[in-house]
Amino acid sequence: MIYAYIRVSTKQQKIDRQYEEIKVLNIDDKHIYVDKESGKDFDRTNYKKLIKKLKKDDLLIVKSIDRLGRNYHMILEEWAHITKTIGADIKVLDMPLLDTRIEGKNLVGKFISDIVLQVLSFVAENERNNIRERQMEGIRIAKEKGVKFGRPKVVTPPNTNELLDKYINHEITNTEAAAIIGVSRGTFFRLVKERKCNT
Repeated sequence: MIYAYIRVSTKQQKIDRQYEEIKVLNIDDKHIYVDKESGKDFDRTNYKKLIKKLKKDDLLIVKSIDRLGRNYHMILEEWAHITKTIGADIKVLDMPLLDTRIEGKNLVGKFISDIVLQVLSFVAENERNNIRERQMEGIRIAKEKGVKFGRPKVVTPPNTNELLDKYINHEITNTEAAAIIGVSRGTFFRLVKERKCNT
């Protein structure tokens, strides 16, 4: 049996491009599974239904590898589950080398696909690390130039502690005290907590 999987990240995105390429292969609509969900994991409604249907020697077709998911480490695990545990084949339309059926039923197809997937996984992980390093370097340089990160420090009037004490002693309400100090309720209660810790 031949199945196809289509995924877009949000309900607003269209599946047309993926669907057209898959329909050219004459796959029955009832064997095409579609999810409009994030690719952060494999906990997707129709994907789970598809995996339950997949049997040994079935073929799963996807347009591109990132339609399976965004995380290559997770894709590697899922790929192994489908090809080794279930015993089904996978064909990725955008990357002909990712076709476990290459060279008939000998192991060459699966072997080449596994190597290509491992390389893709390494490249993706390496790129993530490079992005993270560039971000950290950018933050370090910005800090050296005096750029401040996080919320700006709240400037309060000189009588803030006196007002906080009045609230703590039930002499005024939190609404009155926050209004006089000129802060939000959330900030006010944070100031109260800090005041209690410091006295």
